[in-house]
Amino acid sequence: MNKTELITEVAKKTGMSKKDMERAVNATVDAITEALAAGDKVQLVGFGSFETKERGARVGRNPKTKESIEIPAARVPVFKAGKALKDEVAK
Repeated sequence: MNKTELITEVAKKTGMSKKDMERAVNATVDAITEALAAGDKVQLVGFGSFETKERGARVGRNPKTKESIEIPAARVPVFKAGKALKDEVAK
């Protein structure tokens, strides 16, 4: 399912227009993105949580040339599924 399909499905389930639902989905994604950029954790009870983690610098290898390259440290977003979501998917 892509973003357009998600908007269509949620609009059907709520009875709202696709235009309104697109604004709501975009606002939700923007709010989550802004919170993660600020270093905050976003928890949706029953669904899961979004947070950021630090990934340390490491040495990698270019598969084409076999040359070693330095991969810099980075802050990356991660998602951890909640128990209710895990249970529903496992059915």
